[in-house]
Amino acid sequence: MFFNLPTLFTWARIVAIPLIVGVFYLDLDKQTQNLFATSLFVVIALTDWLDGYLARKLNQTSAFGAFLDPVADKILVCAALLVLLELGRVNALVALVIVGREIAISALREWMAQIGASGSVAVHMVGKLKTTAQMIAIPFLLFDGVLFGLIPTRLWGTWLLFAAVVLTIWSMVYYLQKALPEIRAKAR
Repeated sequence: MFFNLPTLFTWARIVAIPLIVGVFYLDLDKQTQNLFATSLFVVIALTDWLDGYLARKLNQTSAFGAFLDPVADKILVCAALLVLLELGRVNALVALVIVGREIAISALREWMAQIGASGSVAVHMVGKLKTTAQMIAIPFLLFDGVLFGLIPTRLWGTWLLFAAVVLTIWSMVYYLQKALPEIRAKAR
């Protein structure tokens, strides 16, 4: 279904992504910008969980929703990484590895779907761990302060993003290994 409640949440997530970028163009002090951007990111990221939950609960899963949901996630992560790169809170190589993997695996999944082998590159636990690490690291890096007087978010965010990079590479190797037999078969 093109428009149902879960899909509307996914569309809302996509539409809201530019707000995270836009916050940094407002005439506000850095701390307020960081807090707004972090809050927006967390709310937008939570709608990812919500739309999946609603799709299953209301029995409104659809092929279009299954396509759109990961696209929204990738746009959210890429937009946030670009903002963090511009702010000097993320290394360019880290951003390149994460964005490059997203593009490569999306292309691989598209190709595998075209040849009828999409099951060999289905989402795996390593990919889910990567996403979790990213979705915690990014708000920490957007916040860029000390949370609750205890947690230096830039330090924790940097380490979590480094873990996400390791998981990014690991998951890409995993997906490529799973796809390799199909790739070899089609190359003959």
